[in-house]
Amino acid sequence: MIEVLVVLGIMAILALMAVPALQDRIIRDRVAAALPLADVAKTPIALAWAATQTFPADNASAGLPIPEKFVSNYVSSVAIANGAIHITFGNSAGSVLIGKILSIRPAVVADAPIVPITWVCGNADWPVAMRINGENKTDLPANFLPVNCRAP
Repeated sequence: MIEVLVVLGIMAILALMAVPALQDRIIRDRVAAALPLADVAKTPIALAWAATQTFPADNASAGLPIPEKFVSNYVSSVAIANGAIHITFGNSAGSVLIGKILSIRPAVVADAPIVPITWVCGNADWPVAMRINGENKTDLPANFLPVNCRAP
């Protein structure tokens, strides 16, 4: 009986050590699940750049719904600001993510509009020859960001 209790105690300690890693993984998965929502906004922003070499100032000028109507399970709003896409987490994202923002910004070659836009996620670096547009409002902790959104 004592041996069984010792084994159960060891298993409980191992389980308690695994819980934080599992929670971080769930949060990262929720952040990754929100990224496809930004793909909807990327198309009109890229079209505006190709046509006029300017970026939409807001959702309306990009032809998108107002930020509070641009939502999903984990996202409470998607706002466009001078070409940058700001994803605000909410709804069923979990208490750690609610109110946090992930920014996805366009990087362009200003004197060569034929060069396609490169999208810079969060705190990631952008190509040196390109100019990045929009403010980075990302306030998610680095361990919750997808790998391509982290600073090197």
